[in-house]
Amino acid sequence: MSELSQVLKQATGVVAARGEGVQLFDEDGRRYLDFTAGIGVTSTGHCHPRVVAAAQQQVATLIHGQYTTVLHRPLLTLVERLGEVLPTGLDRLFFANSGSEAIEAALRLARQATGRPNVIVFHGGFHGRTVAAASLTTSGTRFRSGFSPLMAGVHIAPFPDPGHFGWPVEQATDFALTQLDYLLQTVSAPADTAAFLVEPVLGEGGYVPANERFLAGLRERADAHGILLIVDEVQTGFGRTGRFWGGEHFHARPDILVTAKGLASGFPLSAIAAPAALMAAAWPGSQGGTYGANAVACAAAIATLDVIADERLVANAAERGAQLRAALQTVADKYDAITDVRGLGLMIGNEFRDAAGKPDPVAAAAVQQEAARRGLLLLTCGPWGQVVRFIPALVVDVDEVDEAVGIWADALSAVL
Repeated sequence: MSELSQVLKQATGVVAARGEGVQLFDEDGRRYLDFTAGIGVTSTGHCHPRVVAAAQQQVATLIHGQYTTVLHRPLLTLVERLGEVLPTGLDRLFFANSGSEAIEAALRLARQATGRPNVIVFHGGFHGRTVAAASLTTSGTRFRSGFSPLMAGVHIAPFPDPGHFGWPVEQATDFALTQLDYLLQTVSAPADTAAFLVEPVLGEGGYVPANERFLAGLRERADAHGILLIVDEVQTGFGRTGRFWGGEHFHARPDILVTAKGLASGFPLSAIAAPAALMAAAWPGSQGGTYGANAVACAAAIATLDVIADERLVANAAERGAQLRAALQTVADKYDAITDVRGLGLMIGNEFRDAAGKPDPVAAAAVQQEAARRGLLLLTCGPWGQVVRFIPALVVDVDEVDEAVGIWADALSAVL
């Protein structure tokens, strides 16, 4: 008898039978509020009728047209539609299946285009689990331990996390930029540095937003030294933060943008976008893949874009995110154990620390599990697992936010 790998760690014991919007139902018909969205994937909610219809129609027409062998209409339409929402100048696209694959494609492009070996990442970033992507990941050792040696040429600079340093954001930003300059002076010379790779909001690293001055500082140094700025929008993209791209909050101007997760409402699809001249610098044959730009996934992505636009889901993420954050802060104010409520849009983290001020993953996990028992599905993140994150589908409504916060408050009362 075969079973799932015992190394897989389940966040809940729920066996999902069906989903609708922000709700999941188990095999016994019990309803749960899903504030995980498949780790930010089901952006339009579970089984949005328009996404379902688009996928069903495409399955009956063409399931797989390998896109270096033949082209297909869903792919061509998706390329055109993404051009309407991508930052100005990012007019060439390469598609893959997962965030990790897209990150590696961006890394490959940056190294080939610049002829430089090194990439600088920032502490707390998560970029994937494949060998190169894990080498770029610093949000936790579990993502990069036990299969060394990792990829060479990766260097790590501080991220301006005020909570980690215990400083105001301006001081944390000064430190981060100063240390980046020191790194460029002592470890990775600009002439050896192909790219900076950064998340607009740390995802697995604890839902810590960047800030405008920090990203402007990266852009300034990139321009001065011919370094490329890669912005990882895998979790922050497609309306998640209350803007279409998370970097828009900080006026980021990427050379390469990476997207996945919410792109196709649950179908495996990822992409990188770059200017034509930069994409042309990739070596012939360096881009490809069997399942990239799968026809059904592309059809689902087109429907996702339609739903996001027609149902004003970016605006809803901003509005419901403000409601959620304010309500969570009101609850947190009653507990010394919750030291911060932070994030952008529908990407909000609650940080737990103990009486000594140290990260408290035990409390975070206990409340997350109690919330699940009461019908609210949540996930943890942060280097110690000390942050409980709220990341519902962008279709979440006022009443669902209120219900979720009510369950959260009851779970906290039962545990703390």
